[in-house]
Amino acid sequence: MDYQKTASEVVENIGGKDNVAHLEHCSTRLRFTLKDDSKANMDKLELIDGVMGVRKNVQMQVIIGNEVVEVYDKVKEIVGDVASSSEKSGGPKQKWSAVVLDFIIGVFQPTIPAVAGGGVLKSLLLLFNMFGWMNPESQTYQVLDLIGSAPLYFLPVIVAITAANKLKVNAVVAASAVGALLLPGMTTLLGEGASLFGIGIQEIAYSSQVFPALLLVLFYAVCERFFTKISPKAIRIFFVPLMSLAISVSVTLLFLGPIGYVVGEQLSALILFIYGNVGWVATGLLAAVLPFMVVTGMHKAMIPYAVSSMSGIGREVLYLPASLAHNISESGACFAVAIKTKDEKLRATAISAGISAFFGITEPALYGVTILHKRVLYSVIISSLISGSFIGIMAVEAFALVGPGLASITMFASPDNPMNLTWAFVTFALSLCLSFIATLILWKDETEHVEEEKEVFNTNQRKPELMNSPVEGTIIPLSEVKDEVFSKGMVGAGFGVKPSVGELRAPADGTISMVFETKHAVGMEMNNGAEVLFHIGIDTVQLEGKYFEAHVQKGDNVSAGDLLVTFDIQAIEAAGFDTTVISVVTNQDDFAVSQDVTNEPVSTNQSVMTVSPIGG
Repeated sequence: MDYQKTASEVVENIGGKDNVAHLEHCSTRLRFTLKDDSKANMDKLELIDGVMGVRKNVQMQVIIGNEVVEVYDKVKEIVGDVASSSEKSGGPKQKWSAVVLDFIIGVFQPTIPAVAGGGVLKSLLLLFNMFGWMNPESQTYQVLDLIGSAPLYFLPVIVAITAANKLKVNAVVAASAVGALLLPGMTTLLGEGASLFGIGIQEIAYSSQVFPALLLVLFYAVCERFFTKISPKAIRIFFVPLMSLAISVSVTLLFLGPIGYVVGEQLSALILFIYGNVGWVATGLLAAVLPFMVVTGMHKAMIPYAVSSMSGIGREVLYLPASLAHNISESGACFAVAIKTKDEKLRATAISAGISAFFGITEPALYGVTILHKRVLYSVIISSLISGSFIGIMAVEAFALVGPGLASITMFASPDNPMNLTWAFVTFALSLCLSFIATLILWKDETEHVEEEKEVFNTNQRKPELMNSPVEGTIIPLSEVKDEVFSKGMVGAGFGVKPSVGELRAPADGTISMVFETKHAVGMEMNNGAEVLFHIGIDTVQLEGKYFEAHVQKGDNVSAGDLLVTFDIQAIEAAGFDTTVISVVTNQDDFAVSQDVTNEPVSTNQSVMTVSPIGG
């Protein structure tokens, strides 16, 4: 991959560096918070070399895979400090739920490397103790154990820094405010029954507590902005932190701290209640739906719970065990595809993705293999459900917050239950074998059918075909379409139609090869092998499926005139979008087109273009 080229094209198609309000990355994705979401071109982002996929929910997520760090570094060079200097502005106003989720992900996602590193170190020490390789009474063991404990102990300070960065306030002062809660002297004072302004302070051990820290920083941000606004510039450098520190820490000790403590305790109690009553069922079902959660990025919503559980009770009993079952199921399925396929490109992708999933990173497997082949997806779901239920029945617990895989399997080492790690290994093997066998049985290599039918296809089907208009309206040359990607023939040759009826119909006999998730675009392979893309409107991907209804799905055989998609012309135009329906033959190296009609009204039973195989 050319990292610089990929990064440049990504920045260009998210609306440029000036459209970036916040930038971060996880293990496989670039995560952008944009000032104006409408400026991003998701269609073009999907086509960039090195981009595995694009998802838009709370953030604009560009899936890169294992090389995300290298691309992130290049993007950061282009974007510079712009990503930390501006808030969202312009474009449609975000829902409050989207804003909250974006904030939560932005705060907790950056904490994971530190928590994961410390947790795995402690789990390795437990493993060494179990095998008799290290004495827990030795000073070496105790020093290393304290090093591993540091990220969780100081997690409130880490959260203070990430929250302050997200809120665009002084991170050093925010960390100092939270640090006041962790001072040994403060802990001693609270234990003796301290009071402030005559009001008793509740005794709470604030180490490892994330919600009190989060509430403190939120209140601190309000104080900092208020005092910055009213403070004379001559004394602002000390007056703003002075007042903000004194007030925010005092209010937290009296009110916000106890509230945050109760929230964290109740959240952990709720999960433990669910686990105690329907534990193995919940673990199995969560493992089965994780492919869909990861694809949409919604698995990140589990991070606050996992962090709270790990910091509060020192273990996690639901999400991480379910993730082990799912991660290794993805790996086994990919290895089965690699063995069975005759497609060299798919084999290479499956091997690479399988290895990544084997070590706990599943996005390459999901985007490169699983979601592209529904029988592979079924195999992963079956394996995840069974192995997830098994690990739930065995009540396996995780002791480190890291993606479960072979390298991090020691995260399941328990100081009190040696069988905890054993059952994790059994789940690992069960997931790998189940998904591998299920994929071998259920999945059929599409290249086998292509080879079987190739000779018949070449002799009987590669002939010129007439193509009707897919919609009623006025046909125009492709050069008049108001989108350079299409008008300059970058995607393929064809035509546009200004629709008068909101019905997209098959222009010839063939097979549906793709229905875009937002239903504004459909791919079809005609019987002579021509691949046709129908794109309803310009930039209508931004509507996210609103005003569109698909009547076919990938793999359906259709005849000329069959209804493919219905769309509301008036509503789309009212939303400010051009409704021109574009039809292009995308494999233009193999097919030539000649337009028979232009600049006149057309109907869906009227031939408008001839598609001929080159050399056919």
